[in-house]
Amino acid sequence: MTAMPLETLAHLDVLAQQTQLGTEGIRGWILNNLLPLLLLTVAILLLWLGGGKGDNAGVMRRLGGVLVALAIVGIAVTNAGIDIGTFIAQLFSTNG
Repeated sequence: MTAMPLETLAHLDVLAQQTQLGTEGIRGWILNNLLPLLLLTVAILLLWLGGGKGDNAGVMRRLGGVLVALAIVGIAVTNAGIDIGTFIAQLFSTNG
């Protein structure tokens, strides 16, 4: 184990207290890098599995599932679930 001077540890402690930790960096990286890579992978798999065999109907069925999954991801990313839930609740509400 490496020994650190006491001043270095004190400096790191002050730096850690001044920095606000959060998940925005990880969330941004996933949205900017991982999500487009997954979409590209799904598109290539759809073309490879059904496009080369002429199974266009099978590709369209899979594409429907992909669109539903994308809608769910879009709702989760934009935090629109609360608004959608409120809208659906208002459809069944009897209060004017």
